[in-house]
Amino acid sequence: MEPAAGGVQPAGRRPAVLGLLALLGSSLLLNALFLAHHFLSPSRSLLGNDGGSCGLSWALQAAREAEAVGAVDCSGHGQVFLDGVGGEDGRPGCECNACFAGPDCSIRTPNCTADADSGNPLFLEPYWRRHAVASAVVFSGWHRMSYTTTDGKFQSVELERQIRRLHGAVGNAVAGDKHLVFAAGSLQLINALVYALSPDADASPPARVVATVPYYPVYRIQTQMFDGREYRWSGSTSLWANASRNSTTDGDHGGFVEFVTSPNNPDGQLCKAVLGGSAAAIFDHAYYWPHFTHIPAPSDEDVMMFTMSKPSGHAGSRFGWALIRDENVAKKAYSYLQDNTMGASRDTQLRMLGVVKVMLANLHGEGDIFAFGHDVMRTRWRRLNAAVSRSRRISLQKMAPEYCTYFNRIREPSPAYAWVKCEREEDEDCQEALLKAKIITRTGVGNEASSRYTRISLLKSNDDFDVLMERVTDLVNAEKFDASSSM
Repeated sequence: MEPAAGGVQPAGRRPAVLGLLALLGSSLLLNALFLAHHFLSPSRSLLGNDGGSCGLSWALQAAREAEAVGAVDCSGHGQVFLDGVGGEDGRPGCECNACFAGPDCSIRTPNCTADADSGNPLFLEPYWRRHAVASAVVFSGWHRMSYTTTDGKFQSVELERQIRRLHGAVGNAVAGDKHLVFAAGSLQLINALVYALSPDADASPPARVVATVPYYPVYRIQTQMFDGREYRWSGSTSLWANASRNSTTDGDHGGFVEFVTSPNNPDGQLCKAVLGGSAAAIFDHAYYWPHFTHIPAPSDEDVMMFTMSKPSGHAGSRFGWALIRDENVAKKAYSYLQDNTMGASRDTQLRMLGVVKVMLANLHGEGDIFAFGHDVMRTRWRRLNAAVSRSRRISLQKMAPEYCTYFNRIREPSPAYAWVKCEREEDEDCQEALLKAKIITRTGVGNEASSRYTRISLLKSNDDFDVLMERVTDLVNAEKFDASSSM
């Protein structure tokens, strides 16, 4: 029998055809699911034993190790590091803060000496503990193994962009028209910039490198250490102010390179260049951030240098940068660093990229690092100032509240250091006088200031500051006791 017109199948054959089509459709669906599972789903080997690692493979073990050491609290008075010395069990143990001891740092050393010497910025450690998730960085064993990065450079293009964004958002420096040069901390930049601003050795007499008292001693130390033919250390700006105004290119010298530290280390004052004429100036803005000083306006100097140790606290990462207007000066500084170390560590640059992004993401919010830092430093300055105000033996530098463009309000002082003066005639060596009171400081002699001055760091851990306040309080109380006993 022929098929009916129009190709319609007899009624008896329809169920068989529909069944065949259903079987074929099911087969295609199963194959599609199999292919999707094979090509799109992470294999079971990527999930780990618990099946919950979100597709991590080589990063999983590193993350677990970092989490393990980060979870040890060491009684709140120390911490464990991945590269710490292993104990009997092979695992790194607690490294205790000063004045604490024991396996878990729970034992307080009685009558401990306060170490207020170094500018170790550990006051920001609690901030990064609060932002552990956002600031963690994990990278592969083959990350940036080359000498160079993008386009054959030694500097991360993306990190350059983020640093420019940070300066613009904070309002502390004009970066858009400047060249960026990275280095292993600002210390490496000191001599690189002096070299870049000095005349060629065979072209003219060496430049005179100077700074205003009290200045950061490393300017002198490095200039004398490297002993370049192009420059030499020539002391305080006060010795050369008239000479620089009258001439900077006469036969007896080849010009001046002046270091201007603003805010100043050690006294926290905002400073300007002293020398005029054609003297070159290097503005050290390590502390020109809202948690250390008010920001009246963005700095727009020809040469400015910064370090990540002060805005974020990551001193151990050794990362600094310079903003340089003149392209030739920037090239000369870059060439110096290329010949010196081939630039800053690529691993450091990656970590700093993550740090800067966290800082930018939280500006003016609850997690603002500058609001956090200013609150800590302001509180420390208040406490120290209140204790010292009861003393006639020692005094601190005078600092007043100032308007800050970043906070858009008057902010209280929050300096990184206390510049202490010993007032008693017999305390001619202030560092020694405080050492007898069990307070380790840094003598003003290194800043070419009087020995009656010494620097106290306010940057260290909460434990360090608490011990410092105990010793300062003891010193002031002893002074009151001596006064009452003599009456």
